[in-house]
Amino acid sequence: MQLIGLTGGIASGKSLVASRLAELGAVHIDADQLAREVVEPGTPALERIAQEFGDEVLNPDGRLNRGALGAIIFTDAAKRELLNSITHPAIRELGRERVLAAAEADPNAIVVYDIPLLVEAGRQNSTRFDLIVVVHAPTETRLRRMVELRGLSRTEATHRLDAQASDTDRLAVADIVIDNNGTIAETLQQVDALWRHLTERSVRSGS
Repeated sequence: MQLIGLTGGIASGKSLVASRLAELGAVHIDADQLAREVVEPGTPALERIAQEFGDEVLNPDGRLNRGALGAIIFTDAAKRELLNSITHPAIRELGRERVLAAAEADPNAIVVYDIPLLVEAGRQNSTRFDLIVVVHAPTETRLRRMVELRGLSRTEATHRLDAQASDTDRLAVADIVIDNNGTIAETLQQVDALWRHLTERSVRSGS
């Protein structure tokens, strides 16, 4: 099995890359999906979030109100760290279970672990990735995407960018960089080349 860490800043185009790799045959593990699962009603993480942030971050049905929580953590670094201390351990454990399950199902699997906050959570040091792939686009391009495609104000978009690791820190951990500042076709060409590289690695290693 090969374990690939995939990351990129918000609106960098990471989802496009992850989707293409899954189409090509990778096992895709999405940390955002894991993050939703660990805060489902009845989970220890959601109970702790309600204790720390108050019932205003819950919907009437008891589910997490992501908008209300986001409004708090994207403008308060201490609150963001508190949330991370609650959710990150649960996400790591669930992710570990999914990776082991993928390896048991297919010892030759190429597993793409899609982690937006890989650098922020220190996962490049705590997880044994065979390769780390960073999807990159310039800050101004990402701001424009968030305003035009996600409906955020420029101020909201800037807060979200500032809450993440810098491009410099993210690129410093990269084994491979996918440049997503061009067309979709140009990005997909890079992803296809990455997939060929990964499959060749599997053949050479016999794994």
